[in-house]
Amino acid sequence: MKLKIALIASTLALAACGEVPTGHRGVWVNYGKPTGTVSEGLHWYNPWSYDLEVMNVKQKKWESSTEAYTLDVQQATIQFALTYQLDPGKALWMMQTVGRDDEWPAAIIPQVVEQSIKDVIGRARATQDVINNQSVIQQRILAEIRKRLKTRNVLTIGFEMKDVAFSPAFEKAVEQKQIAVERANAAKNKTVEVQEQANQRVIAAKADAEAMQIKTQALSGNAKLVEYEAVQRWNGVLPQNMYGGNMPFILAK
Repeated sequence: MKLKIALIASTLALAACGEVPTGHRGVWVNYGKPTGTVSEGLHWYNPWSYDLEVMNVKQKKWESSTEAYTLDVQQATIQFALTYQLDPGKALWMMQTVGRDDEWPAAIIPQVVEQSIKDVIGRARATQDVINNQSVIQQRILAEIRKRLKTRNVLTIGFEMKDVAFSPAFEKAVEQKQIAVERANAAKNKTVEVQEQANQRVIAAKADAEAMQIKTQALSGNAKLVEYEAVQRWNGVLPQNMYGGNMPFILAK
């Protein structure tokens, strides 16, 4: 029993304990060669032949900017943010193929993201697509980045175009075009309004003419109606004859 205890004690004395924090994966490195992985927690190992490297598999955010040319050859400066993470099941592959935790992001992320942006923007038109349909362009870039990073065992969580800027001359031309469109629309609306007012006047004039025609026809065919109209317009003063006497307002038949 004493020998067994002594053996365990000597083994523990020669062993090392490493911790893999939450959101990380441990990679066993045997004489400089990555050989396997362990999950979060405490792990004992032989420090003479093994090292325990830690790889971060939490979400990371990278913000930067790049320049790209549109299909109609307009230069755009794009500020963006990418959220990504190492595929937790591919920590060993990443260390074997690309590098350690402080090496692989710089080796993969910038070239993939910037090239994806350039490719998508290069198939889009400046005003019609990038300016007027920016959300669509953003989704296309996200899909392109996600596809390319997946082949490198990196998961894409999100992508945002924070700002898109063109040359001052182009932005001024776009602004002037927008002003011209707004003025044209205002003039068109005013023309429609004036035309509608004219149409209403024509309709009212036609109605008055038709009413007058009906009234004239009625008066010409009915003497009593003529007298009625005369009474309606009479001011209460009888007309005078040339001798100064009053004349009857309506002649008796």
